[in-house]
Order: sequence, then structure tokens, then C-alpha cells
Amino acid sequence: MKKTKSSRRWTAIVLALTLAAIGLAMYVVRSIDQAPRTDDAYVYADTINVAPEVNGRIVELPVADNQRVKKGDLLFRIDPQPFEETLAKAEASLKALDSEIKLTQRTVDAQKFAAAAAQANVEHAKAASEQAGDSLARLEPLLTKGFVSAERIEQARTAKRSAQSQLSAALLDARRAEASISGVDALVAKREVVKSEIALARLNLSYTEVRAPGDGIVLNLKTSAGQFAAAGHPVFTLASSSRWYVVANFRETDLANIKAGRHAQVYLLGDTSRRYNGTVESIGYGVFPDDGGSEVAGLPRVPRSLNWVRVAQRFPVRILIEQPDAAFRIGASAVAMLNAK
Repeated sequence: MKKTKSSRRWTAIVLALTLAAIGLAMYVVRSIDQAPRTDDAYVYADTINVAPEVNGRIVELPVADNQRVKKGDLLFRIDPQPFEETLAKAEASLKALDSEIKLTQRTVDAQKFAAAAAQANVEHAKAASEQAGDSLARLEPLLTKGFVSAERIEQARTAKRSAQSQLSAALLDARRAEASISGVDALVAKREVVKSEIALARLNLSYTEVRAPGDGIVLNLKTSAGQFAAAGHPVFTLASSSRWYVVANFRETDLANIKAGRHAQVYLLGDTSRRYNGTVESIGYGVFPDDGGSEVAGLPRVPRSLNWVRVAQRFPVRILIEQPDAAFRIGASAVAMLNAK
């Protein structure tokens, strides 16, 4: 009888434990479904490659590797002397061109005065020619009446021909004077070109000072003053010290409940005693598949065998950290947990 009671007691205990385990498992599954987490997460920050925009030798490098800098701090300086000389040459060219324009303008003014004088001579010659013609017209009727001599008529005709010749010469001189007026339009256009060269020289001179575009941390600095820097070639990397985020790789089965703006908690493996708040910024829309689904030479590649166990693909979820501190380092391991909805 006692053995039967004992067996029943143990059966009840086992049943209770089994039900508790099932309940606990259901709770864990539900919790994971509502608040997924992953330890496949890493710390990142916005970075830029700091490269000069002009060629030259580095004459000043006041920063060191892993140093924190503020926005506007000098990162390095390219030798400015060649660019200062280029600017000085362009400014001297502008001064010389302005002097040439003044002298040319004086010549043009003189040419205009000469053209005006030639036009005045034309008007005088026209008047003289008209007067000579009128005189001949008045004298010719008097010849038949004997009031004037033939010699007087011939003198009038000669005077008319002379006046017409002087008018033709005056017209020719006027056209020649008008044609000789040159102008300064070409020099003025050249002046705009020189002004553009000055602006470009000043811009290139400003590029010799490379300053921090924002607060950041100098990374991977492996050079020193005296090194020749080429335009467009990075000298080091600058990581943002104010904008940090964690890229957490969640299973594709969890993505349905993950939306931008959802709150999350993150802690770093280097210091698990502190948790950081964050917000989901974006969810990745593509990863390269490890097997199947890709294309080779334009044809889909499908594996001939399938694994019995299919592992869910993981997609990156970008979580922006609200208040990062000095503990954040690019590439550090992290754990991300999304708060329950």
C-alpha cells in the first residue's frame, strides 16, 4: 500500500515537472518571439577616408593615431608655398592685364576722336561740294547772255570737281578711321579668365589645410610629416565619435516583428555590466547566400543535395546607439536584444 502511494507521489512529481518544463519552454519561445535577441552583433561607426584634394608634401601633422579630434581641428597641412606662388602669379597677371586695358582704352579713345574728326571733315567737304555745285548752276545760264566769261565758267567747274574729290577723300578717311577703332572686349574677356584662375588658385591654397569635418577619432595613421600626399589617396581614417551603431544579425524568422523605430538594448562583451539603449534604424534587404540562389555565368546555381537541417539565414539589423561612450570600438562584439512590443 505504501509502495503504491509512493509511486503515485513520484508520478505526480514527474508530471508536474514535465508540465512546468513545457510551460517554461512555451514562455521562453514566446519571449524570444516577442523580444528576439542575438549575440551575432558588432559595433560600427560612420567613417571617412581623409584624403587631400591637392598634391603636395605634408609639412604639419598635429594628430596621432587613435586621437580624438573636434570639428574644425587641423588634421594635416600640405606645403602651401607652390600654391601661394601660383596665386601670386595669377594676381600679378590680373594687375598687368588691368594696366594693358587702361592703355588700350586710351588708344581706343584716340581712335574714336580721330574718327569723329574725319566725320567732321566729311561734313565740311559735303558743304564745299554743294556750294561749288550751286555756284556752277548759277553761272552757266549767264554765259549765253554774256554776263560771265567762259573762263569763269571753267573755273567754277574746276572748283566743283575739286570739291567732289575732297569729299571722296574725306569719306575714305572717315571709313579708315572707323575701321581702325579696335576696342578692349578681348582683353576684358581675358580678364574674366584670369579672375577664374585666381579663384581656383585660392581654392587650391585653402585645400592645403585639411580639417576635421566633425568630431571623430583618428584611425590607421601610418605616416608622418615629410610624406608626399597625392590628391584623392587616403592618409588615414576618421571615425565619428558621436554616431555609433550596432549591426545585429537576426534570423530571417525574426524579421517579421522587427520594424524601424523599435527600441532595443545592447551590451558589449568587453563590459557586460552596462547596457545601452538604442533604436532600430534599418533592416537589411540582402545578403549573399552561402549555398544556392546565386548565379554563375548568368545561370542559376542550385546545389544537387540539400542538408537535412536548414539553418535560417541571418540579415543585418542596424541599431543606432543613443548615448555611446568611450567603451565603443569598431568591430567590438555585442549582444542585441529587442524590447518586447
